[in-house]
Amino acid sequence: MAWLNDWVITLNLCPFAAKVVNDKTLRIAVCDSDDEQQMVRQILQELDHLVQESEDNLSTSLLVFTHGLKDFDSYLDFADWANDLLVEAGLEGNIQIATFHPQYQFEGAEVDDVTNYSNRAPYPTLHFIREQQLEAAVANYPNPEAIPENNMNKLKALGLPKVLQMLSGEA
Repeated sequence: MAWLNDWVITLNLCPFAAKVVNDKTLRIAVCDSDDEQQMVRQILQELDHLVQESEDNLSTSLLVFTHGLKDFDSYLDFADWANDLLVEAGLEGNIQIATFHPQYQFEGAEVDDVTNYSNRAPYPTLHFIREQQLEAAVANYPNPEAIPENNMNKLKALGLPKVLQMLSGEA
């Protein structure tokens, strides 16, 4: 929650995050297991929560893996598998998954590129987003296509030393 408030919302990396936090329609679930079957069960449980709960009570969900998926490439493979589960569950077009990881690295970017920090989180995380709510939020947001570029420019302007200082809690 501190990462979400102190980083994502403070820097406005996701212009929609503050609303779901303020409205208390964000769910944060934690998977403490590194067992693949248990992690898959947690994904299915989160998808079930989103399907069963009304949008007014639950907009979006973060599934945080505190012990598993530490290797970024393995995490990406697992995220692909999570997307496959979503499709198999018939939820494609209803829910989408965004990815966050402590070692997140955009394709073609250097490992220490400051722009990677737009998708870096303290723990490997899958973000389950209701597409209908996202579409409604984007429809009321000026130039939503510019969000990723704006985030990259914001992080470049801060610079890597300042970003690292902020993330360590020293800023």
